[in-house]
Amino acid sequence: MLGSLLLLSCARVQAPPGGPPDLAPPQLVARIPDSVAALPDFEGDVEFRFNEVISEGGTPNFGLGTGDLEKLVILSPSLAVPEVRWKRTRITVRPREGWRPNTVYRIELLPGVLDLSNNRSKQGGVVTFTTGAPLPGTTLRGMVVDWTTRRPLPRGLVEAVLLPDSLPYRTSADSSGRFVLGPVPVGAYLVHGILDQNNDLRFDRREAFDTLRLAAGRDSVGELWVFRHDTTAARISSAALNDSLSLLLTFSQNLDPYQRLPPDSVELRLLPDSVPVPVLRLLPKEEYDSAFPPARPPVDTSAAARARADSVRADSVLRARADSLRADSLARAREAVQIRIPGAPRRGETGRDTSGTGPLRTRPALFDKLLLRAGARLRPGASYVVVVHGIQNLNRIAGTARTVARIPEEKPPADTTKKARPDTLPRRSRR
Repeated sequence: MLGSLLLLSCARVQAPPGGPPDLAPPQLVARIPDSVAALPDFEGDVEFRFNEVISEGGTPNFGLGTGDLEKLVILSPSLAVPEVRWKRTRITVRPREGWRPNTVYRIELLPGVLDLSNNRSKQGGVVTFTTGAPLPGTTLRGMVVDWTTRRPLPRGLVEAVLLPDSLPYRTSADSSGRFVLGPVPVGAYLVHGILDQNNDLRFDRREAFDTLRLAAGRDSVGELWVFRHDTTAARISSAALNDSLSLLLTFSQNLDPYQRLPPDSVELRLLPDSVPVPVLRLLPKEEYDSAFPPARPPVDTSAAARARADSVRADSVLRARADSLRADSLARAREAVQIRIPGAPRRGETGRDTSGTGPLRTRPALFDKLLLRAGARLRPGASYVVVVHGIQNLNRIAGTARTVARIPEEKPPADTTKKARPDTLPRRSRR
């Protein structure tokens, strides 16, 4: 029996030899049953029909969620792996536990179906019907964002849990992080955006996610900012000297970007006598650089410095003239490009960023480092105890973080004096 299963799993339908190459992806031509329909006595299979024979994939469907076609099917509100079968030009789907009465079902086929020439479909399909419950009338829209990069999360998993029935309806975001989930039953939802690391199309609490409660009657979810939810408080991983008055504290996880701790929440004590040292500020690097800019070096007003400044100013004038000439040349070149023969295609401009995938600004950037500004110079070779009270991680779990910072010894200045070389010439004897 096992040998026959292995032979069947290895058998693959191949395209016939000869003829022109097939470059067109398979097209979805029919979905059974029709959407949106009321089918209280439905007992058959949901079908997705294509215009040609499709590929079963390299991994067969054994009900484990690892088959190539199983990875493309999302059946809601069931969380079990559905029965997915390949039938040449059709894909059939049904829940493993059977169709339940008075339930709204949503079966989604994701893009990615292959034909026998390995052409991949770029469009999917959705079938929605009810087995007795009221017809669905809500469509949820939004975007999944990775908070670590502040960029849209492609193929992010979205799960909307209908309240109070706890029925989960799922979909996958597109390549731009946007999603459309519907039609689904009318009601309040708990919407999760998930970074599906294991690609099983199911919500795992260990994966990064974000949650939003959506009231009944609303359909705009907005942005779901996915991040890792740590249940333990942040710890200080390291403390390094930034300059003679500040320490760079690195934490074990990202911190709450909205939290700003007052100076009295930080203890800085000089060992071994635990002498308290005043703390002025505890800030992220960007705000610290703005509050405590580096000191400017003294201005050299000597004649030699003035001569060097005059030379640099003259070079700047020459470079400005060269840049002006170059800009005039580029402007004339652009004008020449605009003059074209009627009917001839115009060449597009290059170097322009039209992707629109830059970081989003609706939430601040994440960080795991803070700069501590002391009220007195940190002593070289000494050790300090640092205690931060009430520090919150990204999940807003507060705790107390402590560490010992060791200030390195100052290196002695290098000896730049040249020692006299010993006289290796033979001395002449005096007669």
